[in-house]
Amino acid sequence: MSYDVIIIGAGPGGYVAALKSAKLGFKTAVVEKDRVGGTCLNRGCIPTKAMVHATELYREMQNAKEYGIFAENISYDYGKILEYKQDIIDKLVGGVEQLFKSNGIDYLKGLGMLEKDGSVTVSGGEGAGNYQAKHVILAVGSKPALVPIPGLDSEGVLTSDELFQLQEVPKSLSIIGGGVIGVEFASIFASLGTKVTILEALPSILANMDKDISQNLKLILKKRGIDIHTSVKVEKVEKEAEGVSCFYTEKDEPVKVTSQYVLCAVGRVPNTQGLFGEGVELEMERGRVVVDEHFKTSMDNVYAIGDLIKGLQLAHLASAQGICLLEELAGHKRSIDLNVVPGCVYTSPEIASVGITEAIAKEQGLEINVGKFMMSGNGKSMISKEERGFIKILSDSKSHAVVGVQMMCARATDMIGEFGNAVANGFTVEQLLKAMRAHPTYNEGVGEALEDVFGEAVHSMPKKK
Repeated sequence: MSYDVIIIGAGPGGYVAALKSAKLGFKTAVVEKDRVGGTCLNRGCIPTKAMVHATELYREMQNAKEYGIFAENISYDYGKILEYKQDIIDKLVGGVEQLFKSNGIDYLKGLGMLEKDGSVTVSGGEGAGNYQAKHVILAVGSKPALVPIPGLDSEGVLTSDELFQLQEVPKSLSIIGGGVIGVEFASIFASLGTKVTILEALPSILANMDKDISQNLKLILKKRGIDIHTSVKVEKVEKEAEGVSCFYTEKDEPVKVTSQYVLCAVGRVPNTQGLFGEGVELEMERGRVVVDEHFKTSMDNVYAIGDLIKGLQLAHLASAQGICLLEELAGHKRSIDLNVVPGCVYTSPEIASVGITEAIAKEQGLEINVGKFMMSGNGKSMISKEERGFIKILSDSKSHAVVGVQMMCARATDMIGEFGNAVANGFTVEQLLKAMRAHPTYNEGVGEALEDVFGEAVHSMPKKK
C-alpha cells in the first residue's frame, strides 16, 4: 500500500503530525509498536502530572488545619493513586485513537523500520507489511539515558519508566540528577513520605533555568525534607544488604548514601533501536538524526522531528515541529515560531519560563530592564499559602519589547502562554499593560511585574535610584 505520508512513532510529535497531515488532505499512516501517545501520554508528562496532582492534594490535606479545617487519620492508597493515573492515560490514549479513525488515518501496529529505498517495513504487529510513501517522518522519541557510572545495572536502580511500575511507595529514594525529571519525582515521593536525596553534578538544581528559580526551589524542597547535594560526582552504585548505595564525592570528601531504590534521572536519548534497515545510513551526531531547517535528513523524502533531533526535548515542541513540517510539505507558511519554546516544571509552586534569562542577556551583551514582583504580596497567593513565588520580566531597554520571562508561582505553567505570544510577536511592556487583569487572581502578579519594569508597580516599594 502507498501513502502520501507515513509517520514512524505516535508520540506527541508523531500523532499531532499525523492529524495535521490528514487535515491537510494527505493520505496518512502512523506506525507505532506500543500504545499511541508515546512517552508523554503513557510514561512521562501525563502520568507524572497526575501523580503530582494527587500527591499535592494529599500534602495539602495534611496541612488543612492552616485553613481551620481538621481531618483525622489522613492516609492514601497508592494502588488507587496508580489507578487514577492509569485511567487518565487510558482516556487520552483512547481519544487519540478515535481521532485517527475520524480523520481517516491508518494506524499500523508494529515496529516501523526505514528501508534504504525509502519504504517502511512494519513487523511484529497487526500492521505487518511493507509500505511506500512520498514522505516518511521519523518521530520515535526518546528513552531514559544512563551515564557511565559503575553499578547502574544493579538491582534496585531504576529509570523513570521503571519507577512508575512499582506497586508500593519507596521508603527511601536517591535520585541521580537534579533536572526537571529529578525534581518532579522528588516532589511526588517526598509528599508520600519517602525519604528523598537528590545528587546533582552541576552547582544547582534546574541549572539551565534562572538562578532565582534554582535557589528558591532548593529552599522549598529542603523545607519539605528533601536532602539536596549539588556539585557532587557519583563514583559508583552498589547493591548492599541494607539497600542500594551511591558513593559520591562532595567538596573532595567521599560520601555514601543508602536507599531502597536509586532513580537515574540524567536525561533522555533518542530511541533508534530497530529504526534503520540494512544499508540505511542517515547522518547522525551524538546519537541524534541530523536535519536541516526544514527537518530534512540526509536521505531524500525522509524527515525527523522531536527528541530524535538536536534541541529541547519537550512534547509541545515536538508537536509544533510536526505541524510546521506538514504545513511546509503542503506548501504553506509555518504558523508557529519554533524559536520561542516555553519550559515548565510541575513542582509546587509551578515553574515556567520563555525567552532569555538575565544570565543569557549578560552573555549576549544585551541591555535589559527587569521587572520583578514577589507573589507573597499577591492576594490569591496569600489565600492559597503559596511559598516563595515571583514573576520576573525582562524587556529590551530601548524598544521595551519583552525578551524573557521567568515565573515561580501557582498556575505559572498556564500563565506562561501569554508571554510566549508576547516574545514571539515582539510585544512591548506597554502593549501588555493595556489589558487589565482581574482581581483577585494569580495573574495580577503579571501586571505588577510589568509595571515594575519601569519602577511603577503599585504594590511594590519604590526602586532605589
